[in-house]
Amino acid sequence: MSRAILGRPVMLLSVPLLVLSGCATIRRHEADNTERMLTAAGFQMRPADTPERLAHLSTMPPYKVVSRTKDGNVVYTFADPENCHCLYVGGPKEYSTYQRLSVNREIAREQDMASMNWGLWGPFPWGW
Repeated sequence: MSRAILGRPVMLLSVPLLVLSGCATIRRHEADNTERMLTAAGFQMRPADTPERLAHLSTMPPYKVVSRTKDGNVVYTFADPENCHCLYVGGPKEYSTYQRLSVNREIAREQDMASMNWGLWGPFPWGW
């Protein structure tokens, strides 16, 4: 068999692996950003440092802020089972601050995009 024929299956298998590793990198980066905002908002990081905590962490939806009621109080959690193996926990006050930080970050991101679109060329790069 020629190298070209053997190379095709390898290439076909390599591309999905590269895409999946890229997705994992993006998810890890997004989780890091979320965790920084949660910390800034006052959420407490609790490591899953026992077998029981690790087992509990694996039952929670990963990388999502989830609300639940515990002892009549609303509690917000964010589970990270891959990077820090931890759980971020906060109450309504911390969640409100987190939402505000998220909105501010989104506004800043949109402003950055808008400034890139106008850049050196202005709104119509071809002088229309």
